Amino acid sequence: MSKAIGMIEFKTVSAGITAADAMVKTADVKLLEAQTVCPGKYIALITGSLSAVNAAVEAAQKTRQEELIDSFVLGNPHESIFPAIYGTTQIEKVNAFGILETYDAASIIVAADVAAKTAIVDLIELRIAKGMCGKSYLILTGEVAAVESAIEKAKQSVAGNGMYLDSSVIAHPDEQICRSIL
Repeated sequence: MSKAIGMIEFKTVSAGITAADAMVKTADVKLLEAQTVCPGKYIALITGSLSAVNAAVEAAQKTRQEELIDSFVLGNPHESIFPAIYGTTQIEKVNAFGILETYDAASIIVAADVAAKTAIVDLIELRIAKGMCGKSYLILTGEVAAVESAIEKAKQSVAGNGMYLDSSVIAHPDEQICRSIL
């Protein structure tokens, strides 16, 4: 049984809580986060075996389809995702920063997974719609070419569903910028 994570994002709090309840009642999954995010949307993040997470997310998608913004299931997520979500990543050296923004919460985690699996980069932060009016962003670091490659692949991964907003790569950022991010 491989580990997986899944997430649902709903337009309203009531739809989100209803969907989150359906997820945990449907399969043997652990609820990692379930909360309101800006601007009054609701997200729930779960983990468990791939089959359980798939079943739980499918059940959630069926609860209030008209309120569903996005969802995903990731099998074997990159190990750097959770430290980036919880702000515990330790970075020693910065050669470049990559920043990618999305219009929603769910697609930023998928983009982060794609980026981390594309090149040798370190995820620094995943801001999931908190204080962002529903938008989300990721910041990563590594060698300039690796950051460029990771951001490009991440951009491609979210552009298809219309959730891509903006991105940039900063080669050799100033120390003041590094301190403000780290």
